[in-house]
Amino acid sequence: MANQRQGTHKAKERAEVTGSTRKIKKQKGTGTARAGSVKNPLFKGGGTVFGPRPRSYSFKLNKNLKRLARKSAFSIKAKESNLIVVEDFNFDAPNTKNFINVLKALGLESKKSLFVLGDTNKNVYLSSRNLKTSSVITNSELSTYAILNANNLVLMESSIEGIQENLSK
Repeated sequence: MANQRQGTHKAKERAEVTGSTRKIKKQKGTGTARAGSVKNPLFKGGGTVFGPRPRSYSFKLNKNLKRLARKSAFSIKAKESNLIVVEDFNFDAPNTKNFINVLKALGLESKKSLFVLGDTNKNVYLSSRNLKTSSVITNSELSTYAILNANNLVLMESSIEGIQENLSK
């Protein structure tokens, strides 16, 4: 999730704030603190002292660690009995109503679900992308976050081979 953060936050510091650099008042004798310019962070409209800077929040994880996380996510779903294996199906044309009927048959119409396809199936994908609660991906796009984010995981028979191959490397 850290890799998904944008990191485009920014606040102007005293060098970037618009304003003059002339001395506001004399150094001594006024009874108040000395002040150099209106860009000083103490003044209203001055720069921020240690404000946010644009940066990348991403960090590298080892392939084996990612694979182990996917394995444990699968085992969690299996332990909770939220893993469903179905026979491959296809639609003649993209039709959301057909996909909703599949969800109703599985009892998943109100739950967040993730369908994992063996290979790209355009009609099934197009039928599902209008629904907020379900998403369809191929086994090569499978991530730990996607597995854990869904309440139910629906695997097609053709995707199981690819998942086993991916997890056994």
